[in-house]
Amino acid sequence: MIPALTATVWILLMVVAALCGIAKTALPGAATIAVALCTMVLPAKESTGAILLMLMTGDLLAVWSYRRDADFRMLRRLVPAVLAGVGVGALFLHLASNDSTRRLIGAVLLLLVAVTLAQRRSASRAPDDASATREEPGAPAAPAAGSRPARLIYGGLAGFTTMVANAGGPVTSMYFLACRYPVKAFLGTTAWFFFLVNLVKLPFSVSAGLVNPATLTLGALAAPVVIVSALAGRRLAGRMDQRVFEPIVIVLTIVSALPLLR
Repeated sequence: MIPALTATVWILLMVVAALCGIAKTALPGAATIAVALCTMVLPAKESTGAILLMLMTGDLLAVWSYRRDADFRMLRRLVPAVLAGVGVGALFLHLASNDSTRRLIGAVLLLLVAVTLAQRRSASRAPDDASATREEPGAPAAPAAGSRPARLIYGGLAGFTTMVANAGGPVTSMYFLACRYPVKAFLGTTAWFFFLVNLVKLPFSVSAGLVNPATLTLGALAAPVVIVSALAGRRLAGRMDQRVFEPIVIVLTIVSALPLLR
């Protein structure tokens, strides 16, 4: 596969790598845009393997950058649902076509955006809305977001979508936005979540043929771009205001979901 790639494809793959790095340290929704771009230039399963390796490169920088900012209590609570979602996703990969997988994920993402916006609108009308905002990574989640049904739904969907198309970022983004994390706690919890999830996914991806010598080569060639863009993203995140950050995450989620429906 590698020798057959054109110069245009290589340029797009480097853009994908840059988006993967930025997604890990600044704007999580950029990862799904990277997924959509990669599926345009590579077969769906090969693109899934290549993207996974790029994201895992970014994971290493992200967990180091935000090692003190993650809400590990929330992560522990999400583990059972996420593992179940990953298992269902692995089975789905063996049964479903690429087109049906892509469209299902796009529809789920748009539905989650609608649900999150509705929840936030309802919360903004409540008189004690300000008290629901988290000030520290370890503070309790807002009741609706922190409930067990919410963790089961969002955790299961995150595990499923990240397994079948590396598109779990928007799902967790919508959940962590509902939890009202500040920027660094949001990014830290997201970073550790996907670092752990991607480690779990790796054996499934190898057994499914998604990670193979060709995708390993692509991942190695893209690694420097991922690293540089992740470092740039870390500086950007340090200057980003909460009121700017949240709308950007929502818009990126919508933009990245629409191409999947085609």
